[in-house]
Amino acid sequence: QVQFVESGGGLVQPGGSLRLSCAVSGSRLSIETMGWYRQAPGKERELVASISNSVTFGSVANYHDSVKGRFTISRDVGKSTVYLQMNSLKPEDTAVYYCNTRPPRPDVWGQGTQVTVSS
Repeated sequence: QVQFVESGGGLVQPGGSLRLSCAVSGSRLSIETMGWYRQAPGKERELVASISNSVTFGSVANYHDSVKGRFTISRDVGKSTVYLQMNSLKPEDTAVYYCNTRPPRPDVWGQGTQVTVSS
């Protein structure tokens, strides 16, 4: 059974940084295209970053325009973990962040981790 457990969120001032982690179980991380998603209050969940499976595509990363140059997605296959390094955070980055495959498995969303950017 596939499971995603997100961690690393918190309260940070504008311009600050956070590193999110997603522990993946029940799936071989190297063959999955993984994504980080976020949902702000009153808004739809959106994909902010993805990384293709390393076996077929060599871990190509893609980003939403709003986070390009500030966020970096990576994975550690040995630790079965996906990361999202977030720098130069803005108040509009405030949201609950989730990881899932891309496209997402609709029945296995985790609890997410809250990121709040505020002074």
